[in-house]
Amino acid sequence: MAAERFWDEPIETGPIPDSGSNFDCIVVGGGPGGAAAASYLAMGGKKVLLIEKRIWPRDKVCGDAVGGKSLGHVKALGVKATLEATPHFRVTGIVFSSPNGSDVTVPLPEEEVEKMEAGYSLPRQQFDWLLFERATELVLENGGSVVQGAKVTKVFDDGGQITGVEISIGGRMREKRIYSAPWTIGAAGYLCPVARKIVKELAKEELVDRMHYCGGYREYWDGVKGCEGNSGNIEIHFVDTVVPGYFWLFPLGEGRVNVGIGMVMGLLDKNKKKLKDLQSEVIRSHPLFKERFAEAKLVEGTGKGWQLPFGSPRKGEKNQPRRAYAPGALLVGDSASLVDPFSGEGVGNALVSGEMAARHVIENRGGAAYQDELWAALGPELTNSFKMQKMSRRKWLLNWFVGKASRKPVIQEMMTEMIASKEAQENLHSKWFLVKTLLF
Repeated sequence: MAAERFWDEPIETGPIPDSGSNFDCIVVGGGPGGAAAASYLAMGGKKVLLIEKRIWPRDKVCGDAVGGKSLGHVKALGVKATLEATPHFRVTGIVFSSPNGSDVTVPLPEEEVEKMEAGYSLPRQQFDWLLFERATELVLENGGSVVQGAKVTKVFDDGGQITGVEISIGGRMREKRIYSAPWTIGAAGYLCPVARKIVKELAKEELVDRMHYCGGYREYWDGVKGCEGNSGNIEIHFVDTVVPGYFWLFPLGEGRVNVGIGMVMGLLDKNKKKLKDLQSEVIRSHPLFKERFAEAKLVEGTGKGWQLPFGSPRKGEKNQPRRAYAPGALLVGDSASLVDPFSGEGVGNALVSGEMAARHVIENRGGAAYQDELWAALGPELTNSFKMQKMSRRKWLLNWFVGKASRKPVIQEMMTEMIASKEAQENLHSKWFLVKTLLF
C-alpha cells in the first residue's frame, strides 16, 4: 500500500471474542477518546474490549483541527512521530473577522510554535486511523480484544451498576453477543448508548439540551485562495448572515480546506435557513469570500452535518457540564458533552478525559471522583469559552472586540492562549483580568 495513504487501508483487529467473555473494562467507541482510554488501560495492564460501530477506514465529520492539548497525549500514545511524517497543516496563527468585515490575525511566531503547541489540521479519517491502529496494537498485546462493525444494542445494569453490553455484528443475519466487565467507558459520541443509559435511563436527566448543542456542517474544497501551503493560519469568521454562529476555513495542506459552519441548535431552531444553505450563500455572494472561492472546487460527496455537544456549564446541574458517570461506568469526550463552546474543538478534551477515565478505572476509584476531577481540569476553560460564545451572539460586541483586538497586542495574546496554548492560563479565569484587558 502507498505509505502516504495508509489511512485508506483496513485495520486488522483479530477474532471476535466469544459471547460471555469477561474483561477488565469495555470501551464503547473507537474515536480519539475511546482509543485513548483503551490505550492507556492496556498500558496499565488491563484486559480491554474496544468496540467500534463502523469499520476502518472511516470518516468522521469534524472541523479537523487538533489543538495543542492533544499533542502531549498523541506523543504519550506513541503516534506523534508517525502523524508528523504524514501530510498535515501546521497551525501558526488564527484569523478572526467580525460581521462588519474587520479582522485580526493572532500569530504564533515561528520560535513559539513548538512551545505553544498550536496544533495541526488534518482529516479525522487520518488522525483517528492512527489512534485506533495504535489502540488495537496495545489492546491485543495485553490480552484484550477489538471489534469493528459492532453496534451496542443493550447496556446492562444490576440495580444501577453497569455490568456489560450486548452487541450486534454481521451482515443481514445479525448475531448478538454479550460481554461483561466491572467497568464500561462510553466514548461513542453524542449518540453513545452508554451515555443514554447513564443520563437518560438511570439518572432520568436531560441528555440533549439544544442550547448546549451545536449543529455543524462541513465540506472539503480545493483551491481556495489564501489557503495554500502546509502551514499558516486557520480562520474563524463571524459573518453577518451567520451570527449567532460562525464560518470557518481550516486548511489541511496541499491546497485542501475544511470549510464549515456551526450554530447553537437552540438558536438555529429560530433560523429559517439550514446550515448548508447559509454556507452556500457565504461562499457564493459574501464580499470577503466570493473571490477566494471563484476558482475553487468542491470535493464531491464531502458535504455532511453533525452535532457537537458543548461543555458549557448548565444552570442547576450538580454534575458539570453534564452527568458523566454511573456505578461501573464513565463517559468521555463527546459522550460526556465536552466540546469547547467557543472554538468547537473537541479532540483535545476527548483525549484528556480518555486518559483520566482510564486512570480512574486502573485505580478503581468512584465515578463521582472522576466527575469532580474532570470539571476541575476542564471547567474553568469551558466556562470561559461559554462566555466568549455568548458574547459572539451580539454583532455590535463582535465588531467592537475584533476592532479592539486588532489594535491591542495583549488581547491578541489572550486569544492565542484561549485557542492555541497547551494549557489555558489562570489569568483567563479572572473576571478582573478580562475586564482590564478589554477595556483599558
